[in-house]
Amino acid sequence: MLTDIEIAQRAKLKPVLDVAESVGLTEEDIEYYGKYKAKVSLSVKDRAGREGKLILVTAITPTPAGEGKTTTTIGLADGLRRIGKRAVVALREPSLGPVFGVKGGAAGGGYAQVVPMEDINLHFTGDMHAIGAAANLLAAMLDNHIFQGNALGIDKESIVWKRCVDMNDRQLRFLEDGLGGGKNGVPRRDGFEITVANEVMAILCLATSLSDLKTRLSRIVVAYNHEKQPVTAGDLKAAGAMCALLKDALKPNLVQTLEGTPALVHGGPFANIAHGCNSIVATETALKLGDYIVTEAGFGADLGAEKFLDIKCRFARLAPAACVVVATVRALKMHGGLQKNELGREDLAALKAGLPNLLRHVRNMKEVYGLPTVVALNRFPTDTDAEIALVMEECEKLGAHAVLSTVWAGGGKGGEALARAVTELCEQPSAFRFCYDAALPIKEKIYSIVTKVYGGAGVSYTPEAEADIARLEALGFGNTPVCMAKTQYSFSDDAKKLGAPEGFTVTVRSVKVSAGAGFVVALTGNILTMPGLPPVPAAEKIDVDENGVISGLF
Repeated sequence: MLTDIEIAQRAKLKPVLDVAESVGLTEEDIEYYGKYKAKVSLSVKDRAGREGKLILVTAITPTPAGEGKTTTTIGLADGLRRIGKRAVVALREPSLGPVFGVKGGAAGGGYAQVVPMEDINLHFTGDMHAIGAAANLLAAMLDNHIFQGNALGIDKESIVWKRCVDMNDRQLRFLEDGLGGGKNGVPRRDGFEITVANEVMAILCLATSLSDLKTRLSRIVVAYNHEKQPVTAGDLKAAGAMCALLKDALKPNLVQTLEGTPALVHGGPFANIAHGCNSIVATETALKLGDYIVTEAGFGADLGAEKFLDIKCRFARLAPAACVVVATVRALKMHGGLQKNELGREDLAALKAGLPNLLRHVRNMKEVYGLPTVVALNRFPTDTDAEIALVMEECEKLGAHAVLSTVWAGGGKGGEALARAVTELCEQPSAFRFCYDAALPIKEKIYSIVTKVYGGAGVSYTPEAEADIARLEALGFGNTPVCMAKTQYSFSDDAKKLGAPEGFTVTVRSVKVSAGAGFVVALTGNILTMPGLPPVPAAEKIDVDENGVISGLF
């Protein structure tokens, strides 16, 4: 059986201009990054005319068994094209952290992939590097300002801006820098975060133009002065130079699926730390190019979908026409108590015990957000007919149709049934609404998310979080959406609570503002903004031969 990378390497790709022309773009609308990649002009999203229907693909709470959300997203777009629909897929860019850490490649799998797979997973068009450069320029200008006399009166103990690198490197979480004194800088405590958790990434994904990008960058709070007032990137006169570094990165990237479906792959904030969606400019561009736009949000629906709907859709005034919740029998059996090495045998009891996880996610999409919803059951060879029937039956009881998806093995053909179900959903009236009113106090917004979406009983706050909230609301930052930083492995803030736990309390340990992005971040549990590598990193299996052919990238 071929690996994902072998399938991708054997594919015959269309020249990127052919892909562009298939959705009405001309050579004037794109900038080439080689034969198979291009940037799309920002002007495309502002054209009059077509406004496609937006389809959100999300998933159950992830497990080591895998759910195949990105694969399903790509296969659904290919399936829509196969049944005669003008479809475009809009995805996030992979981060080098997971690529070399646990997951390996993140461009889909099997016969439902975006290509060129190696480029997308590695340097792509340089967006990640541009974001890191802009963030680190701001850090350099901040420390230089202090070194050169500190005219803004920055309290170096209150600096909140971190440097970043797009790699899992726990060694960089806590540092002391500026050591040596004199011309070597001002000694202080510091640290790094991974690029996809940095606020510049969130800003890039939420900005709608270069002027909006520059305005958002100028609002970044980097520290507080001795009077406890915020000091911003604008105060440091850094926003213009940062925007110059990001001017090309703001343009969405055009590639294709294995079947030639146009794909806009742009931006990649983590969903357990940041807001977990691709860029607004990519989504808005896609809506001008296709009649059906398939996009995804990171991790389970309690994280990625919640933030896609409550943050991205709120800012961009988007209203999804339909939602797809991806599940696998294997993952549901893990939520029902089985270990990964036990998933190959039929176990209806474990499956039934794990089904509440799927049903809660579906109920949230339908009842909390008012979206027409279908379940995509991503079939594995070990799934039995009895197990499939049980999932279908339980979904129907909730009023959610479930459809088998076999896109990993069959590509777009394996997604045709799902495509037909989704087009039917898109014709239904949508009563889309947000989970909370952004004007509510911070605590009330957090309570709404925890009780309505997570299914929890309430929220507790550490003294630090209480002080953070009081300070941020006093500074005028309370009137924004909330971005929850929470484990992806549970509805709760405890990764060990699988399935659909009830009666739990979520503990918020600190709250910070991402003023440029336009939201506050509530940190729960032991969520870290700089991940570490596992005992056996995926990087150990990745190699390249003398001809430049990469192997091991899934």
